[in-house]
Amino acid sequence: MGLWRQNLEAVRESEHELRLFLDWVDHALTEEETIQNIRDAIDQFESFTTELRYSIVRQSDERFLGMIGLLIGDPATPTYEIGYWLRSSETGKGYMRDAVSLLEHHVFTQLGAEQIEIRTEPANHSSRTVAERSGYILVSHLSADRQRPSGEWEDTLVYLKTRGQAGY
Repeated sequence: MGLWRQNLEAVRESEHELRLFLDWVDHALTEEETIQNIRDAIDQFESFTTELRYSIVRQSDERFLGMIGLLIGDPATPTYEIGYWLRSSETGKGYMRDAVSLLEHHVFTQLGAEQIEIRTEPANHSSRTVAERSGYILVSHLSADRQRPSGEWEDTLVYLKTRGQAGY
């Protein structure tokens, strides 16, 4: 099965959980939208703009597990934000913590970042657990900072890891 088909299958499998926190889910549920999303991701990757998205694929069976992205801020300020999602049936197995660690290493050693953020909602316990188990420190709680896909206003927790904390 092609990677785009596996991506679509994973989003559909995890639609209920993803929809709680991510506004793009409603625009990622058809073949056409998935293919266009991948094309956009390739364009952004090649031009190093907006976000670099990486597929998380289990080596043993080449199953698509989810995505991890690197949001690119101001290139003059080497700060980046990591965002991620994992197919519901594969959570709690350490895959995302490993993916965060690999991407973090790349960002600090190859991109020269001084710090990396992970932002999540207080209610997103899985995302908070990944950030905390990956050694990120909660540095800010922003009240009514973003609007959920449902229209409700939600707080944002900001986790941070600096180059020094990471040992680079």
